Amino acid sequence: MERRDFLEPSGDGCRIWIDASPGAPRSEVTGINRWRKALQVRIGAQPKDGAANDELVRFLAERLDVPRRRVRLIKGERSSTKVLDIPLSVDEVRSRLGV
Repeated sequence: MERRDFLEPSGDGCRIWIDASPGAPRSEVTGINRWRKALQVRIGAQPKDGAANDELVRFLAERLDVPRRRVRLIKGERSSTKVLDIPLSVDEVRSRLGV
């Protein structure tokens, strides 16, 4: 079954697909890439030694108002397409991100 959205229910929370662009002046959500079915996020860190991944997790935890340790990168450590596990429902993530 093909994924239809950038958010998918999973266990007690959801998974979120990210189209990451590291090296930006600051971290920010820039929209939804409907073709790739991913949330577009510019990351204010370089992709060196895991810095961009760490910043993405920090940024999303802050934006979603959840503890950083509860946001887990589960796929895409070395790719621009990433999947994160979030301890919130799909509707709650949409509401908190405003998308």
